Amino acid sequence: MIAKDFTVDFSKPVVFQVGHLGETYQEWVHQPILSNESPRFFESDFVEFLTRTVWWAVPAIWLPLACWCISMSVRRGYTLPQIALMVIFGMFLWTFLEYCFHRFLFHIETKSYWGNTFHYLIHGCHHKHPMDGLRLVIPPAETAILAIMFWYPYKFLFTPSASPAIFGGGLIGYVMYDCIHYYVHHGQPTKQIPKSLKKYHLNHHFRIQDKAFGITWAFWDRVFGTFPQKKAAEKSI
Repeated sequence: MIAKDFTVDFSKPVVFQVGHLGETYQEWVHQPILSNESPRFFESDFVEFLTRTVWWAVPAIWLPLACWCISMSVRRGYTLPQIALMVIFGMFLWTFLEYCFHRFLFHIETKSYWGNTFHYLIHGCHHKHPMDGLRLVIPPAETAILAIMFWYPYKFLFTPSASPAIFGGGLIGYVMYDCIHYYVHHGQPTKQIPKSLKKYHLNHHFRIQDKAFGITWAFWDRVFGTFPQKKAAEKSI
């Protein structure tokens, strides 16, 4: 095990270095580098390519699939109001999954070599380089794996005719999440609601990293007691 004096060399591929930080990893990863530059993760050009994603790839890939899923339920005889309710329910379920992923997986405490490496890949890199626009949305390959994993529980929990529309609603919720997440980092909102979303999320990055896990909606933060106190929430970076 390498001691706490280990320093990550950003001139070399980063991913397999961060594990050597050991117990100092958590402190290191939450000291952000405010640069638009995208550090190299892997030696392999192909693997490196898979880790970089432009934001518009998310709606371009997943909205057509969402529409196709919803159309499956339409073809099975549901009315448009029924379809709308199922899609909205699917979007609501996504907000819960979004919260759970962010709080319980993306913010796990790690100190082992492989634990640190895993955490850096799934979320630590975003906290270390919050302005890296090519590693802000979830790569399509990773999303595809997650989508397949969730498709089968949806088929088990809901009827065969309703599950495609609910799943499609979840995909729409995911697309909204990733696009909003990109916008709160790189957009310059002028309206009150997007300005509030941006402030809420950037406070999570720079001031209250153990609170404010919701990206698209603060509802679950209020339900589970992770909504920041007023004084902390009012601070801006």
